[in-house]
Amino acid sequence: MPELPDIAAYITALEPRILAQPVERVRLASPFLLRTAQPPITNVQGRVVRELRRIGKRIAIGVQGDLWLVLHLMIAGRLHWRHPKAMLVGRRSLAAFDFPSGSLVLTEAGTKHRASLSVLTGEDGLHSVDPGGIEIFKSDLCSFCEALRAENRTLKRALTDPRLVSGIGNAYSDEILHAAQLSPIALTHKLEPHEWERLFAATRHTLGLWIDRLRAEAQAGFPEKVTAFRKEMAVHGRYGEPCLRCGERIQRILYADNETNYCARCQTGGKVLADRGLSRLLRSDWPRTLEELEALKRR
Repeated sequence: MPELPDIAAYITALEPRILAQPVERVRLASPFLLRTAQPPITNVQGRVVRELRRIGKRIAIGVQGDLWLVLHLMIAGRLHWRHPKAMLVGRRSLAAFDFPSGSLVLTEAGTKHRASLSVLTGEDGLHSVDPGGIEIFKSDLCSFCEALRAENRTLKRALTDPRLVSGIGNAYSDEILHAAQLSPIALTHKLEPHEWERLFAATRHTLGLWIDRLRAEAQAGFPEKVTAFRKEMAVHGRYGEPCLRCGERIQRILYADNETNYCARCQTGGKVLADRGLSRLLRSDWPRTLEELEALKRR
């Protein structure tokens, strides 16, 4: 799922292309994409784009009359900049937003179409789709700690809860926790003050680094390859590869459609965290340390 740095990159790429431009037409290939009935989507046609915003992991396009087109890309939704009035080809193409200089095309891979488009009115409309998480660059250490300590959760779950922190998902939470050298399953109510300081600093630094990097790429060309797996990442998507800090192999925890990547040496004091599926299978044979894991591999 595109996260805060990816959404920032999309907005950077869209601003010079659609700001001060009229929405000539909105074409929907899938009726299930549109999640609102009022105001009608035809109301935005002919209106000039005045502003672009990020609302959590959503992109909000504001037009004259205080109307907003709000896109939530979910896991597999992606945006593409095409020539004017570009054809919607194939099942992946869900919608096109036509401007004088080109068409913004929304696609979604896979069969589970979860991406959504809403037409909202004013600040109240935008507030209705905002999960309410704090904005990390508008927060201080105190407000950051207060938000994440609202419930006693693991750091991984707290960082990725949009009601607590805005814009962070599976990929960048892995990167943040590695940078902070904290376990993904550490509980928020058990963190020491110096660990909170490390986590806050790592969150701001990691997100700032990737926002700057992806925005620079977006200025060179429209971001056509938005992905959660980037070769420059420290741990996310690098299971089995050496940690860039200590050289130990990256470990993972699999759950549902996601995985948590971490370095046992840097983040968990050498402890291998239990994977739900494998730990049930191996039971007492589940390796508790890196040394036990290596011994198991040699059998």
